[in-house]
Amino acid sequence: MTSRREEHEAYLKGVLLSQSPSGNPSNEKDQRSLMDSLNYFSNLKFGLMNKYKDLDFLDIEGSKPIENVYGETLRIRRKEKIDFKLDEDLIRKNLASNLKLVPGIGLETEMKLKREGYKTHYDLLDHPNYSKRAEKLINRIEKNCFVKEFNLLKELNKYPNHKNSTLKALSSLDPFNLKFMDIETLGLSSAPIILIGIAEIKGGCIESNQYLLRDKEEEPALIEAYLSHIDEASVHVTYNGARFDIPFIKNRARLYRIDCNLDQIHYDLIYPARNLWKNKLPNCKLTTIEEHLFNIKRVDDVPGAYIPDYYRTYLTTKNIGPLIPIIEHNRMDIVSLAHFLMKIYEESF
Repeated sequence: MTSRREEHEAYLKGVLLSQSPSGNPSNEKDQRSLMDSLNYFSNLKFGLMNKYKDLDFLDIEGSKPIENVYGETLRIRRKEKIDFKLDEDLIRKNLASNLKLVPGIGLETEMKLKREGYKTHYDLLDHPNYSKRAEKLINRIEKNCFVKEFNLLKELNKYPNHKNSTLKALSSLDPFNLKFMDIETLGLSSAPIILIGIAEIKGGCIESNQYLLRDKEEEPALIEAYLSHIDEASVHVTYNGARFDIPFIKNRARLYRIDCNLDQIHYDLIYPARNLWKNKLPNCKLTTIEEHLFNIKRVDDVPGAYIPDYYRTYLTTKNIGPLIPIIEHNRMDIVSLAHFLMKIYEESF
């Protein structure tokens, strides 16, 4: 007689075979690993459904229905302490000593000028050829404008050892303008956004606001709720968001004819993280960096690949249990970005 476990494993094997391009798993060990993984997350999902079967959205900590011009969505707000600090003098020192920012000065000319005693732009005020150009540059820098400083530092990206240089402009930015964000979706394209999370630095705390799709009709309200946090001074901070999250939101906003501007300065931390750690860590996934650099091990975290299945289970059962790890996964992602940014900034300079 076949046991229920054997029946379940046979079902999982069928799923794996149907998902394999060739219809055959690569090897028995890989198949076993995938089956164990599917089994684990299947059991976790049903355990959550049992735990939350008598609860509703208002039982989620920090949850509250909100309304905007596009209707209603659910906001989940959490706040925790953070010591967010960047070296404020770094930008002044770095810009002043980068003679390559002066038009007409390249790497070799900079080295020659520094050998002659011209260490900063201020020293160049006495140079017979570069004094006027140095004066114009100093006027730009002393206006203390983050956008101008960012654009100046961006010019240095073409030189070796300047890959993370634009991060230095952060020292002159109001931390509140940093928008740490991440989305969860039902697919990689042409699918609804089911959750948008955005975290902001407010004094000694980081506040996360997450907007959850309770049903698909709420998506325009969810997008509008997120956009209410964004203005011209905002600076996006994401992990692979330049290629995925921001374009995805733009496409969904366009579908609903929602007017949005998401073309502000964007720090996608996947690139400086790779510059710093690609040869030191097994990979540069967010959870890998958390574990190796911050000693954070997520418990019962649901990977992105399982999120669509968990969400569809919620849609068919109206049981909020499968949504709980999706919410926590997203919240940890956006809060981690603030800690990553400080770590990347510190190790880069």
